[in-house]
Amino acid sequence: QVQLVEFGGGLVQSGGSLDLSCAASGSIFYIYDMGWYRQAPGKERELVASITSGGSTDYSDSVKDRFTISRDNIKKTVLLQMNSLKPEDTAVYYCRAEIATGYGLGTGDYWGQGTQVTVSS
Repeated sequence: QVQLVEFGGGLVQSGGSLDLSCAASGSIFYIYDMGWYRQAPGKERELVASITSGGSTDYSDSVKDRFTISRDNIKKTVLLQMNSLKPEDTAVYYCRAEIATGYGLGTGDYWGQGTQVTVSS
């Protein structure tokens, strides 16, 4: 089995910073794309940022220039550094990874349990 566990999150004031991290463990052969998604109350889950195994990144327009995604392929972790946080960044943040559990077995999407980020105005 594969598990993704998120760390971080919490309550921060507008303009503040917060880091989220996610660690993958279990039967992992290779991790392809990793990313962070978020879901605010009453809204659909949306992509925040993603990073390929080679380090190429992509960000939603709403977080570009404020958030930074990075990963450590050895430790199987992905980090989301969030700066200049706004109340509209309040949401449950989920880690996602595309993982192959064995050679030639194909890949699957795995998700963390989510961590709450609340930005007060």
